[in-house]
Amino acid sequence: MQQKPPTAVIESAHREHLTALPFDDTADFDNADRGFIAALEPCVIKAADGRVVWDNDTYSFLDADAPPSVHPSLWRQSRLCAKQGLYEVVEGIYQVRGFDLSNITFVEGDTGVIVIDPLISTETAAAALALYREHRGDRAVNAVIYTHSHVDHFGGVLGVTSQADVDAGRVVVIAPEHFTEHAVQENVYAGTAMGRRASYMYGALLARGPQGQVGCGLGQVTSTGEVALIVPTVDIRSTGERHTVDGVEIEFQMAPGTEAPAEMHFYFPKFRALCMAENATHNLHNLLTLRGALVRDPHGWAGYLTEAIDTFADRTDVVFASHHWPTWGRDQIVEYLSLQRDLYAYLHDQTLRQLNQGFTGIEIAEDFTLPPALQKAWHAHGYYGSVSHNVKAVYQRYMGWFDGNPGRLWAHPPEAAGPRYVEAMGGLDRVVEIAREAFEQGDYRWAATLLDHVMFTDEHHDARELYADTLEQLAYGAENAVWRNFFLSGATELRDGNFGTPTQTASTSMVMQLAPEQIFDAFAISVNGPRAWDLDIAVDVTFGDTGTNYRLTLRNGVLVHRRVAADEASAQATVNVASKLRLLALAAGDDSSPGLDISGDTGALQSLIGVLDRPDPAFNIVTP
Repeated sequence: MQQKPPTAVIESAHREHLTALPFDDTADFDNADRGFIAALEPCVIKAADGRVVWDNDTYSFLDADAPPSVHPSLWRQSRLCAKQGLYEVVEGIYQVRGFDLSNITFVEGDTGVIVIDPLISTETAAAALALYREHRGDRAVNAVIYTHSHVDHFGGVLGVTSQADVDAGRVVVIAPEHFTEHAVQENVYAGTAMGRRASYMYGALLARGPQGQVGCGLGQVTSTGEVALIVPTVDIRSTGERHTVDGVEIEFQMAPGTEAPAEMHFYFPKFRALCMAENATHNLHNLLTLRGALVRDPHGWAGYLTEAIDTFADRTDVVFASHHWPTWGRDQIVEYLSLQRDLYAYLHDQTLRQLNQGFTGIEIAEDFTLPPALQKAWHAHGYYGSVSHNVKAVYQRYMGWFDGNPGRLWAHPPEAAGPRYVEAMGGLDRVVEIAREAFEQGDYRWAATLLDHVMFTDEHHDARELYADTLEQLAYGAENAVWRNFFLSGATELRDGNFGTPTQTASTSMVMQLAPEQIFDAFAISVNGPRAWDLDIAVDVTFGDTGTNYRLTLRNGVLVHRRVAADEASAQATVNVASKLRLLALAAGDDSSPGLDISGDTGALQSLIGVLDRPDPAFNIVTP
């Protein structure tokens, strides 16, 4: 099935957007170009094996005017995000933008540089460092700062330094308290499901172009190179904490539980520059990202932005962040940070006001309108987060998934509900007929709802084709890049089949930072409960590199771990492993490689391993 052009309904809506939105405000383009030094030509970055892990040149089509298949506001944002190269923020602070989803920043010290947020991949970070050195000199990396615990802010660390240099004390790695715990937990505990949904969210496997992926609002897309992690050597624990690194004083502000569970802002007095991590960027961010995450706290988020204004604004000449472009000038900075603060506060407060009047999350989101000042501010637009799904996230944070209506307390799942709806409406062909009428009237939301029921009832060729066409039109009309990518990904999989998960963030380097307790937690959530109901197993696991022992017990389908002294008399089996990595290899089925010694009842261990399910990185989303 081929892609279809936008309908007259979509084209008409976009003409209205061109008239209604302030496209004559071009300040963002001036700021995005300010300080430009050099671009990477061509902007194609490869792994050692020749595989392309980043290709920004695929977005060259954005140089044209907005086509009818893309919301003109989203087209504007994507043009800004696609700009790439080395930029001077102020003398002594430089950013490379457009080499990954995020920015990498270089702060010049007395003898070398401090690197802030080394992107997702080793390869993209190395290319950014090379571009910086080409124009600023071959300065040594003396420190790395992770602003927060998401992979696009630390995964490329091996592109700018090495574990050996960190171990030798030549490079310090600075991060907010609890960084490592949250970084590895997010990418391991629910990493497979998040990764699969991220393939929809970022549209990494979609074709680039006016009818395909045009970016994701926060940046263009995620790189696909080597992901690694070097554990921080310095934990920042309190607001007001100051450190001097390579002659550069840094003042920190903690901001936990905002855009990430572990996050911080920091100020450079020497440069009168403030880094806001990912808490003030040129879009509305997510309170609950569509790939899945813990619900974020917009009330706390707004509070930390107020604190940043009060603490730093009067002594700041420039604000920069881990995404997008900087903002210069005190008045502009205060206006920018204040509007960002008001954005999250308004979403929080007004959702709470209405839920206390009895409205549900869906009802609140449907009619939620931002104040005029926020509607006029480009950086408050929902290119990455959206008002709609953020309002629902606030509702979920306080009220949970249930809206209080008993008729919705025990609803059927899609595969049970679909056939019932289809039968009630007169059968498959009739539902498809109704959906086609809705499509022709431009009611794509209702058409998608109907066709979703058909897809979860039975295979129906016309329904599948119409559903793909419907999702495609919803994509063309979306200002939010992530919504566009979700709709296009669904349409693509309906037409071409399941495309799986393109990236794997749970790399060996990442997994090696798991504490033993986190590894055992990962085992516990992999236990196939019904298959393990009748098992009663006790196994000791001793780590040879640390000498610590853990007792694992499996009863009633629940795996429990405790750190205790080894006791072969009460354990059915004792497993001595050389390291955490060897234990993970054992769980994957490797019981013969060196570094493993098993005593006692090997059958008990095999029974335990035998009930561990492997996650599926290609589970279906848009089909049963």
